[in-house]
Amino acid sequence: MARNQTRSTSKRRAPLWWRTSRTRRIVHLLLLFFAAVIVVDAMVGDQGLLVMLRARRQHDKLAAAIASQKAENARLRDQVRRLTEDPAAIEEIARRELGLIRPGEKVFIIKDLKP
Repeated sequence: MARNQTRSTSKRRAPLWWRTSRTRRIVHLLLLFFAAVIVVDAMVGDQGLLVMLRARRQHDKLAAAIASQKAENARLRDQVRRLTEDPAAIEEIARRELGLIRPGEKVFIIKDLKP
């Protein structure tokens, strides 16, 4: 009987299966919490996914701007080459922009009449 009395007077502990199940639940919740923190940090941290996507968009814009500037440079280089080597190109620009004519040519100015 002394043995039974000590059992009844001591604190009752939860069964072993309940204690291990509760411990597992706590460990799972802690792991889930830390995983969520890591995922959130990976998304919005200093070098996260959102920052990387923004940097990639900016890189694409700048690459497109560089490509257009290179095309403009090539066009201007070709125009410089034409103006230094081809007298017909100089004459074409003089006629178009300055309104010059060759000696002996006649200019006809046609004005639109209002109805």
